[in-house]
Amino acid sequence: MEVLKIKNVKKSFSNDNEVLKDFSMEVNRGQVVAIIGPSGSGKSTLLRCATMLETIDSGEIIYLGEHAVKTNEEGKAVYAPPKDLKRIQSYFGLVFQNFNLFPHFTALKNVTDALITVKKMPKQEALEIGRELLDKMGLKDKEDAYPCQLSGGQQQRVSIARALALRPEILFFDEPTSALDPELTGEVLKVIKSLAAEHMTMVIVTHEMAFARDAADHVIFMDGGVIVEEGKPEEVINNPQNERTKAFLSRFDR
Repeated sequence: MEVLKIKNVKKSFSNDNEVLKDFSMEVNRGQVVAIIGPSGSGKSTLLRCATMLETIDSGEIIYLGEHAVKTNEEGKAVYAPPKDLKRIQSYFGLVFQNFNLFPHFTALKNVTDALITVKKMPKQEALEIGRELLDKMGLKDKEDAYPCQLSGGQQQRVSIARALALRPEILFFDEPTSALDPELTGEVLKVIKSLAAEHMTMVIVTHEMAFARDAADHVIFMDGGVIVEEGKPEEVINNPQNERTKAFLSRFDR
């Protein structure tokens, strides 16, 4: 089943800076899509548009068959009414590269706050879910710790638990390890791989080529706001066909 469909999306930040150029992609349930490419290729903008943090100029964004945005007869993007858009936004979660945790909340409160305040879930039920997710992230003994008391890798795992708490249909990751020291990257990648093994639908913008190859079942190489090459990881990363893809990947230890 198609969880996400992005169709003919265009996004410009100025008349001469078209960041996404007629971009289309599909993500099916249980699929893990890794998006790779150079800085400025449109990867993060794509995620921001897909999660409504940026508005598109034209095109369609569809979650589970419901239009978050479509294009009208004048060629302009029209978003769903606020009530419908709020429901559609509950279908996805986003893990930021810089964690975005509340510094005055404990790890457990960071995970449970939205369940209690937004979902109106009974506090005890929310706490049970929060503790279960922190345990799953290997943070069972850190529920009372504040973000400043956690390593970068631990903070990122708390942010993953927070996103999972709302039970999204699809989870987006924007460079989830870019703010981490190399020694902390492994623990976050291990968590993401475990989610992939559980068939969590994910779209991951990453600069970790080995991780993209090992965890994803579909890889997209972006450059200049378009898809240059896509396919199975072993094809795109190990045996790219496009010269631009080859040039980009030649800089990495794969």
